Amino acid sequence: MPPEARFGYSEVAAHPLAELLACPPAVGNLLNASAESIECIAGHAVFRQGDPCKGLFVVISGQLVRKAERFDTRLTLGNVRAGELVELAAALGDVRHTYTLSAQIPSSVMMLPIETLHQAFKAYPPLQMRLLEELAREVSRAYFACATTRLTGSRRSSGGLSAH
Repeated sequence: MPPEARFGYSEVAAHPLAELLACPPAVGNLLNASAESIECIAGHAVFRQGDPCKGLFVVISGQLVRKAERFDTRLTLGNVRAGELVELAAALGDVRHTYTLSAQIPSSVMMLPIETLHQAFKAYPPLQMRLLEELAREVSRAYFACATTRLTGSRRSSGGLSAH
């Protein structure tokens, strides 16, 4: 039995990018016209934790890594690959980056500027709702991964605590 079924979790898959950003032609044209391409060399930070969010990012090519500093500890949050949306929380929330995104290899990222994104939300509110739903799915996936890691880790560590 898969662990998600055993513990009452269900893994929530990400929706395709085209489905998330689907909108009427006028709004699509607005987003397309404002999209900026950012080329990154290995080691280059696309944005840094705590900086103001300039837009919603979509990875076009390459591989990037998310890192954060929490309570004086540096954490690697995971890799980001082509086709993934980056920093939904910052673009939809308080507009501050919650982590640093850096290229591991030469990479390309597209940015939809925050001002244009807000114009698109006003012109077509379902777009904002779809992105908020995707953020909720992202949080669910992270929670599931964390819960699975804790359960697996506690099983491994309890094996050595035998009284025999």
